[in-house]
Amino acid sequence: MADMQTSNDVLFILLGAIMVLAMHAGFAFLELGTVRKKNQVNALVKILADFAISTIAYFFIGYVIAYGVNFFNGADQLAQKSGYELVKFFFLLTFAAAIPAIVSGGIAERARFNPQLAATFMLVGFVYPFFEGIAWNHRLGVQDWLKASFGAEFHDFAGSVVVHAFGGWIALAAVLLLGARRGRYTKEGRIAAHPPSSIPFLALGAWILTVGWFGFNVMSAQTISGISGLVAVNSLMAMVGGTLAALWMGKNDPGFAYNGPLAGLVAVCAGSDLMHPIGALFVGAVAGAMFVKMFILTQNRWKIDDVLGVWPLHGLCGAWGGIAAGIFGLKALGGVGNVSFMSQLLGTLLGVVVAFAGGYLVYGLVKKLIGIRLDPEEEFNGADLTIHKISATAERESGW
Repeated sequence: MADMQTSNDVLFILLGAIMVLAMHAGFAFLELGTVRKKNQVNALVKILADFAISTIAYFFIGYVIAYGVNFFNGADQLAQKSGYELVKFFFLLTFAAAIPAIVSGGIAERARFNPQLAATFMLVGFVYPFFEGIAWNHRLGVQDWLKASFGAEFHDFAGSVVVHAFGGWIALAAVLLLGARRGRYTKEGRIAAHPPSSIPFLALGAWILTVGWFGFNVMSAQTISGISGLVAVNSLMAMVGGTLAALWMGKNDPGFAYNGPLAGLVAVCAGSDLMHPIGALFVGAVAGAMFVKMFILTQNRWKIDDVLGVWPLHGLCGAWGGIAAGIFGLKALGGVGNVSFMSQLLGTLLGVVVAFAGGYLVYGLVKKLIGIRLDPEEEFNGADLTIHKISATAERESGW
């Protein structure tokens, strides 16, 4: 019976890994539909290449840092318990690889291709697993201190802070170091509009992400025995709340409407196993409204050229989700309980600080050592001429 249970768990978490892997196609199409046409090829190749680099970094370094487990034993040992540890790695890898996928949307259209891959390796190999180990594997005693001080550990069921806020605050550091796209803001203070190149592709990306998110959240239980329909319905309600709030706040703008469900889903990850569905609806609605308001402020008033708005969407909505779990997870508000507002607040703040500092360090080093910004000609012609040269070479050799 134990072996059968392990086999069921392997299948369960494997299906979750596949669903979250599919979400990376959503990241790609969301960016593809938002950037200008000359940068679409770069966006598609970058997400795929980032995932490949993330796999190498997490397999050899990141998973060891976060969980103290390596894969240098023989295959017979790795196959024990139906290979559960291997598929658990696969599942958590898809989370780790979301970090560069999030960052990619913020730095789109002016970041060099190969330096971004170098940054991805350092982020997924070292920076992300450092905080992942603290939050999800009791590294450094932080969780024990929070429980002793406030009665509960920092709770992040599916990564509002560990994944989304973390990626969003890294992206903010990268965007600030890169600077705005050329011509985006004029010396006279005017803003040059860069509308989405394809609303259908943007919508397709959002739908792929939304569907995959139910694997992201529900399969975070990691075992059949831990699965909860509450997580699924809370994810649904937060998605709906985010959609309606963004639709209203964004005055029916399709770019806002299709990012609304993502904002709600980002925010509900942390407390999806704790909240009442009505609480999840409210958390998602706040996130949807927050995204629209902060995206406009970021782009228009503060002139931070975050192309896909990943800092408002992931960084701020993710932080809101971490804190909201400490509010709507309380029994007084219909939640399951066993959560502390102070632990949620401090855990969220720690994630934000580590992410921004780590992102600034990594992108600062890459900028200093090899440079991260395209030269004017490359930026004018497309996000990276090397990708266009590859495409042109393939076209010539194929005889098209």
